Amino acid sequence: MSERVVPVVIVGAGPTGLTAATLLAQYGVECLIFERWEGVYAQPRAVHLDGEIHRIVAHLGIAEEFAAISRPCLGLRLLDRNMRVLTEFHRDPGPGVHGYPEANMFDQPAFEEILRTNLERHPRASLRGGVEVTGLVDDPTGVRVDFTDRSTGAHESVRTRYVLGCDGANSSVRDHIQATMRDLEFDQRWLVVDVEITADLGEWEGAHQVCDPVRAATYMRIGHTRYRWEFRLQPGETAEDYRDMARLHPLIAPWTRNTPVDDLELVRVAEYTFRARIADRWRDGRVFLLGDAAHLTPPFIGQGMGAGIRDAMNLAWKLAGVLTWGLPESALDTYEIERKPHALALIRRAKFIGMAMTEGGELGNLVRRIVIPLLHRLPGLGDKVMDGETPALHRSTLVERPRLRRSRAGRLIPNPDLGQGRRFDEVVAGRFAIVTAISPTPKQRTDIAQRGGAVLLARPGTDLHRWLRRGHARAAVIRPDGTVLRSGNDLSALCTALPRFNPDRVPTTLQ
Repeated sequence: MSERVVPVVIVGAGPTGLTAATLLAQYGVECLIFERWEGVYAQPRAVHLDGEIHRIVAHLGIAEEFAAISRPCLGLRLLDRNMRVLTEFHRDPGPGVHGYPEANMFDQPAFEEILRTNLERHPRASLRGGVEVTGLVDDPTGVRVDFTDRSTGAHESVRTRYVLGCDGANSSVRDHIQATMRDLEFDQRWLVVDVEITADLGEWEGAHQVCDPVRAATYMRIGHTRYRWEFRLQPGETAEDYRDMARLHPLIAPWTRNTPVDDLELVRVAEYTFRARIADRWRDGRVFLLGDAAHLTPPFIGQGMGAGIRDAMNLAWKLAGVLTWGLPESALDTYEIERKPHALALIRRAKFIGMAMTEGGELGNLVRRIVIPLLHRLPGLGDKVMDGETPALHRSTLVERPRLRRSRAGRLIPNPDLGQGRRFDEVVAGRFAIVTAISPTPKQRTDIAQRGGAVLLARPGTDLHRWLRRGHARAAVIRPDGTVLRSGNDLSALCTALPRFNPDRVPTTLQ
């Protein structure tokens, strides 16, 4: 049995695992991904990423590639069972606060191909497919990962400092740490249909939600010729009942009535059970859970894949700091503290939307008949529904949010254009930064540089200056993942709060 040593082993090469590996490799951390399958799973699953996740995709270096395979979604239309519009929320398809469209439709296999191709550009990350992880053995210095080559049956092992379980809803890594999934009491069976259509259906290019306790449905255009429908299955129905276009066509007919059946090509018909669950713990020593291994959400707000990618963004820089630049091991404790409440809040939001769409009874009927049609008339509600802002992260040693006054801490800084076509994220390049409306002294600049940080001077009239003022602050410490660690008016105190991180890079200072 051969054995090698690698700092981080990632189990699972879906979007979460590939994102974590790419981020670690960008920081110079060697990592190895084990994946059960040799190639990308060919069937579409997730179809939506918000502007915040598009921003992370850009951080991976594939913004242009992703833009080429995705299309902005123009908003949300709520319909009753007779396909009458109850209300409609429009979304600007242009760049939002994160610098990219706030809703992006795409085909998951195409996205995963881009992620894998991009990973090959990073020699410190490697992917081994056709491998079954069979065991994790902990000791005081690390973890031994046992695995089997599925093609040869050979048994091997590798030693590592940390293991990231990105192996999905049926996670073996979760079983290893004996974590259990807490059921949040949402369980619905849905039919998921992907269709290839050469003709343009001529439908409004936002998401359509049919609010009906008998046959709730969702329609989305996810590509130039690709369309997705989801229908809630009734008791006794299965996906097998709809694998024939003659049976399926009555369901999709409200959107395809002017399209000949022969022009419709079924890509996939599958049954999914939409669940709301969250793991009781996300870490055991050197082993972490990410993505569907840690949480499952109903798809009604399109945050399933995005939640896993957020996990990877939150944890990767902390692992790199601990492994390479002297961040204390306690920094890793903040992963679950920050991410679990955030994921739980989005799961509950998705569950609420799903219940509003699908629940029967007098209350559900009242909401759909009277309340929903009035929503678009409430000032500012449409903007709130469409802005895509997610909750602030909870307090931790890396989110210093005061209890008795307003603060930007825990929220993402915007990603504005800073000139010459470069956005905030490109300038900061994955380091800590101080954004300040107060001109730093030479000593403060030197201190920040010695800690490996960047300084961005927010001049009056700029987007960053307006952002600081709205947060009642004159300066803020920004983490490598774009989250505000701390904000306030005392620049000296904020400089002192800046952790030492990545000191070998030459910092960028914008005048």
